[in-house]
Amino acid sequence: MSSIAQSALQVKPSLHKTLFATCIGNALEWFDIAVYGFFASYIAHVFFPVSDPSVSLLLTFGSFGISFLIRPLGAIVLGNYADRHGRKKALLLSINLMMLGGAIITFMPGYATIGLAAPLLIILARLIQGFSAGGEFGSSTAFLVEHFPERKAFIASWQFATQGASTLMASGFGLGLTHWLSESEIQAWGWRIPFAFGLLIGPLGIYIRRHVQEPASFASQEKEAAPLKTLFGRQKALIALAIGVMVISTAVNYMLNYIPTYATKTLHLPGSVAFTATLIAGIILTVVTPIMGLWAERIGRLPLMWGSLLLLVVTIYPAFKWMVDHTTPTTLILLVAWMALLKSIYFSTVPSVMADLFPATTRASGMAISYNVAVTVFGGFAPLICSMLIVATGSSLAPGYYLMAVAVLSGIALLRCSKRMA
Repeated sequence: MSSIAQSALQVKPSLHKTLFATCIGNALEWFDIAVYGFFASYIAHVFFPVSDPSVSLLLTFGSFGISFLIRPLGAIVLGNYADRHGRKKALLLSINLMMLGGAIITFMPGYATIGLAAPLLIILARLIQGFSAGGEFGSSTAFLVEHFPERKAFIASWQFATQGASTLMASGFGLGLTHWLSESEIQAWGWRIPFAFGLLIGPLGIYIRRHVQEPASFASQEKEAAPLKTLFGRQKALIALAIGVMVISTAVNYMLNYIPTYATKTLHLPGSVAFTATLIAGIILTVVTPIMGLWAERIGRLPLMWGSLLLLVVTIYPAFKWMVDHTTPTTLILLVAWMALLKSIYFSTVPSVMADLFPATTRASGMAISYNVAVTVFGGFAPLICSMLIVATGSSLAPGYYLMAVAVLSGIALLRCSKRMA
């Protein structure tokens, strides 16, 4: 290696610049996901108009879930690309693809104008976004922990703090639009405003990502010729563990996205109440997650993970039952705030734990694949599963049952990870 290259590798990057470069793409990804979930009933009317509103909504959530089916493919392609050619190149590619999918949703005419092409193009846009998002988490988290391994718990927690910030922004748009626009105005054009705002984030993210360096620890080492072969040949157990610790976190996240629809359609509360609840959740996720990342540096990651997981298992059913039996704006807000708090504690440690499971040569691929399998199976279809469970059982408590079942799966995986981390 030349002396110029060596000196470039020795330059310590700015913590704030590195955080911003990686987290802005993550923010854009989750902002679009949250907005799509929050405004699902409006999107259903515009692009999936059928005589039965429930069927229309199920079709919309189906398109929401279908986009997650391609995320593992995006994880394989973009994660492999990041491990072979660099984190920076993969991060630039993913944010450009996110912008393309967002532009299609923002500007595409509805079913009344272009007919069947409307739902098909919505699905195409969600597939593009799903593919790009598939590689974002693995590449960006690897980028963060490899730049600052001594601060991995804290810096990696920002991955999920930005998800909270995205929820916060999306909820703010939802709350603002329900106050400033009439229902007919939101239905006609207002729902497109947050998607248009998301497009403004992209160019800034592209500019910043073009001016960051590869992590020195990754740039200086010999690359795997076939990361995927190594991953699926010798590291399958690591993938299973990473999926397991992730599933409850992603399930809670998508339940928070589902809250506006659940509150208005099942609990018959005003849309403004639902968006207020998710707005509070966004504040909690944004503020508490990095604080928990700092705390994890002091007391360790496992106590935080076990404490939040056990509290979730014990409290989620009585919390849902209390809210259903005493349905008011206050009970909904308290339930959402409690879910967001437990998620913040658990979620803050997950990225660094997943990063530690994999060696650097397969880290981006391993994290991307395990993360997106968990998100696809237990997150992307969570709104659809909960909607179907409510219809099938007639019980408004169905989302609580779902979260309890998923929490048990994460508990089993965390027990195995605890032995590896001991």
